[in-house]
Amino acid sequence: MVSTVRGGDTEGSWRVYIENHSYSMISAFLSCQWIMFYFHLCSLNLAEGQSGKEVVVLDSKAQQTELKWISYPPNGWEEISGVDESYTPIRTYQVCKVMEPNQNNWLRTNWIEKGNAQRIFVQLKFTIRDCNSLPGMVSACKETFNLYYQETASEMGRSMRENQYVKIDTIAADESFTQGDLGERKMKLNTEVRIIGPLSRPGFYLAFQDVGACIALVSVKVYYKKCWSIIENLAIFPDTVTGSEFSSLVEVKGICINNAEEEADNPPIMHCSAEGEWVVPIGKCICQAGFHQKGNSCEPCGRGYYKTSSQDLQCSLCPMHSFMDHEGSWRCDCNDGYYRAFSDPPSAACTRPPSAPQNLVYTINQTTLNLEWSPPADTGGRNDVTYSVQCSHCSWETEDCKPCGPNVGYLPAKSQIMDTYVNIIELFPHANYTFEVEAVNGVSDLSRTQRLFATVTITTGQAVPSQVSEVTKEKVQQRSIELSWQEPRQTNGAITEYEIIYYRKDQMEQTYSTVRAKSTSATVNNLKPSTAYVFQIRALTQAGYGMFGPRLEIMTKEEETAAIVSSEQNPVIIIALVAVAGTIILAFMVFGFIIGRRHCGYSKANQEGDEELHFQCTKTYIDPKAKGEPNRALHQFAKELDASCIKIERVIGAGQFGEVCSGWLKVPGKQDTSVAIKTLKVGYTEKQKRDFLCEASIMGQFDHPNVVHLEGVVARGKPVMIVIEYMENGSLDSFLRTHGGQFTAIQLVGMLRNIAAGMRYLADTGYVHRDLGARNILVNSNLVCKVSDFGLSRIINNDLEAVYSKSDRKIPVRWTAPEAIQFRKFTSASDVWSYGIVIWEVMSFGERPYWDMSNQDVMKALEESYRLPAPMDCAPGLHQLMLDCWKKKREERPKFDQIVSILDKMIRNPKTLKTPVETSARTVSQLLNQGTQNFSAFHSVQEWLEAIKMERYRDNLIAAGCSSLESVARMSTEDIMTLGITLVDHQKKMMNSIQIMRSQMLQHQNIGVQV
Repeated sequence: MVSTVRGGDTEGSWRVYIENHSYSMISAFLSCQWIMFYFHLCSLNLAEGQSGKEVVVLDSKAQQTELKWISYPPNGWEEISGVDESYTPIRTYQVCKVMEPNQNNWLRTNWIEKGNAQRIFVQLKFTIRDCNSLPGMVSACKETFNLYYQETASEMGRSMRENQYVKIDTIAADESFTQGDLGERKMKLNTEVRIIGPLSRPGFYLAFQDVGACIALVSVKVYYKKCWSIIENLAIFPDTVTGSEFSSLVEVKGICINNAEEEADNPPIMHCSAEGEWVVPIGKCICQAGFHQKGNSCEPCGRGYYKTSSQDLQCSLCPMHSFMDHEGSWRCDCNDGYYRAFSDPPSAACTRPPSAPQNLVYTINQTTLNLEWSPPADTGGRNDVTYSVQCSHCSWETEDCKPCGPNVGYLPAKSQIMDTYVNIIELFPHANYTFEVEAVNGVSDLSRTQRLFATVTITTGQAVPSQVSEVTKEKVQQRSIELSWQEPRQTNGAITEYEIIYYRKDQMEQTYSTVRAKSTSATVNNLKPSTAYVFQIRALTQAGYGMFGPRLEIMTKEEETAAIVSSEQNPVIIIALVAVAGTIILAFMVFGFIIGRRHCGYSKANQEGDEELHFQCTKTYIDPKAKGEPNRALHQFAKELDASCIKIERVIGAGQFGEVCSGWLKVPGKQDTSVAIKTLKVGYTEKQKRDFLCEASIMGQFDHPNVVHLEGVVARGKPVMIVIEYMENGSLDSFLRTHGGQFTAIQLVGMLRNIAAGMRYLADTGYVHRDLGARNILVNSNLVCKVSDFGLSRIINNDLEAVYSKSDRKIPVRWTAPEAIQFRKFTSASDVWSYGIVIWEVMSFGERPYWDMSNQDVMKALEESYRLPAPMDCAPGLHQLMLDCWKKKREERPKFDQIVSILDKMIRNPKTLKTPVETSARTVSQLLNQGTQNFSAFHSVQEWLEAIKMERYRDNLIAAGCSSLESVARMSTEDIMTLGITLVDHQKKMMNSIQIMRSQMLQHQNIGVQV
């Protein structure tokens, strides 16, 4: 029996020894100088603990009984038994048919149920014999084997068809063993991990294909990753399987624990990363009223404590004059004799009604009474004390008192009096009255005790006259007004005179004058013309003055001025005035023109005889780093926001410095604004913070409808954030790929016009973008495109030939002009080159420029004057504009204002899109010969598939009726998926190849391929 021991790591050595066992098959393998053996685990243990983030669905080494996997043919792979150091049985599979040519040995696992997983990991541990160590000429020997899988809805039985399996990869050994290794009892164990997905069916099979190698498949482990259930921010996040992509973030909404609730408008959310880790927590749960947080639970408030709202953090001691004798209460009860008003918060102390007012005194003037008092000695613990007055009219004979009628007036009011006095008018003369003054507060109506009053009894004298009514204006002049009025309805005696007070309306009652009259009319003199005055009148008897009547507002007449001399009387004056006015206007126009010439400029765009005047008035861009201290530039150009005004809702992507989220900017007094938030990841350095905020210093200087707008930054709080306007449709390249073929040519030209207008604005400020591409253009819900991502952008001087050079910067080769690649010369002209690539991206609906060519191939092709061909159905006029942007000499390229004019003409006159133009001098086939296949040399679909190493899909294409290269050229991505080609990389590879095939057919065969 042969036992083997695995080293402490996955690449440890194997010690092999042979015990005295005779097997008929050993002699056969000895002829190949390779021994079929059993494994025995000694110092190195094969059994591994399960990772905290992995869920294992198959582990061959954990099964002690026979695996009973299907081997085809039956004499190929062989199941072998062994034991580990605990003498626990383990199962392995081996095959070694190196002496026989044309090997095709398959081994299939049992059906593997994957649960909810979409992304599966396959870990293989195996050994492979070095072919060079085999004796003789073994030409068929291999040192690799193939790994396949097949998705199914259920178990398929023991039948097996090779063409139903999709290849995952060819597995090669990092370490192979030799005959010398066997002699030294050492053997190398290899560990390889492959990922498959996304998977959509309930389960799958794995299959291993041997084509002539000596293999020992020691263990097969299949698992997927998940984020295990946790409690975070008082919310339970359940077990969550990771997403189907490496960069996937699965959003999970948490469930609040017992006695907790979601924070308003901020539910608990976390994201499960592809590595099985919880990241980016948003929102939280908070303990309900009556409960407080203790660790990861909500505990009830104790006796004598309360918590009113979930927004409160801790329980509070019961307020004064209150108690609570059980746990988990949201408020405390008042002691006997104390109360809490309905408007009082639970945190307010319990209070009681006030005592009676003190020191009540009065003064009486005939039928007018004035009452005054002092506040109560005990306000009941409240500061909302007001006063009310009760009036009783008592008869002389029976001393029977009744409530006063509605004729009695109270100034300022009868109840809810804030001050400690009241004037009572319109009392009957020579009558007895009793007045009670009560102090009340917010809990007086809740009290069941007897109310307390301050009381006074008075007798009125002779009554004063009532109000003067029906005041009219008799005559209004520039400086005088004549008034008349009727006597009061109740004179209460002989009226001796009337008093008239008046004041200017704009001065209110601060300054007033008085006029007295013996009769019911009077004239008020010494007034100002064109002025509004307010008048009031009252009558006087021996009992005193009555109340003033209502206010009457009157406007005096305008003052007459000398007539202006007419043109017939003195035409010379009119002419002189006109001449002076004209001179002044001309002077302002000249001055304005000079100022405009100094601060603004004009530029003309001439294309095909059409001339457009473009007026521009922009400020010059200032490099934040040129200001000495970057923080100074940030404070000058970017608005600092309060972090509490920003509400993050969800993660929408990841940037260089941290996550990118969407949310809302909630500024008090303003409408909520939808924004995108770039956050700086935790643990940043000061340099990373400066680099991160540098983009905000740049964006803050721009104000254009086609440049992304900066809302502000959070530089002083944590996390550090840049807040910009939210563009609902995301980046232009992804948007176009998602909506491929859904827009008309004019709509696409409109998008290009947006981008060109934004770049024209940036160029006018003296600013070079350096990283212009469809990926850095954002699209809003109205399909408006805006330039964004200023991370690589840099300033240029007023000299248009000024450059920026820095050797340690990475350059996006496919979008960059040749002079910028070779000599790091970045100008507005190099941005124009990049804009030409953007046109190609837009018209190809987000296709990758230069397809799958390497950067070296792209640079070599550009040196040889190759230019990208027109995308499918691209208008000749647009392709000519691309070629103009790609002129080798940058001074021959159009300016952005010229590009805007050209696009405007195309929009106004769509026929110009179809104008035939000369195509690029270099054909696609010349480029293809430098690293890609020349499809004109292929005569069949089989040859094409072999050239791109996709021959495994031959049967798929034949079954779908794609028997010619022309039919293949008509295929779309959806067609490829329909064929059963599920691997994304294979889909992209075939589609890129089809794109090149189409372009070459157009160049060489002059045929139009309709997709």
